[in-house]
Amino acid sequence: MTRRALVALALAFAALVARPAWAQGEPAREDARARWEKLTPQEREELRGRYQKWKALPEDEKARVRERLERLRALPPERRAEVERNWRAFRALPHREQQEVMERFARWREMPPERRAQMREAFREVLNAPPRERQRYLQNLRRWREMSPGEREHARERWWQRRERKGR
Repeated sequence: MTRRALVALALAFAALVARPAWAQGEPAREDARARWEKLTPQEREELRGRYQKWKALPEDEKARVRERLERLRALPPERRAEVERNWRAFRALPHREQQEVMERFARWREMPPERRAQMREAFREVLNAPPRERQRYLQNLRRWREMSPGEREHARERWWQRRERKGR
């Protein structure tokens, strides 16, 4: 996902959380004005900056953001709360980690559907595993991530050799 798409998604999420007056009807304008008056100068400046970014987006990007916003609003309250928690957790990550998450998500979206189904099943197995087994899996995953590409290849070869010996 590009930086522009991330900004657009952030704007959509901010709009969802803020519940702007234009999306709520006439009586809400007074509420919006009251909320604006309660903002600190720094918060107002931040909102003005977001608005300027919104105005700078191409119309097709704005349409995508509006569509995503409508999908978010259509979610059941529990699901929407989960999305909000995930978004806040994502925003709390350091910038470098946010980029890593976005890169992994892009790779996930590029996977064929059958591979994604396999991955989901593997994740489910890990989540449903007993705590000791889950902990062992996470430790192995950490070790795997610390390996160089050459070390990973060597580990794969050893694994395949052991698997072939067991199959005989």
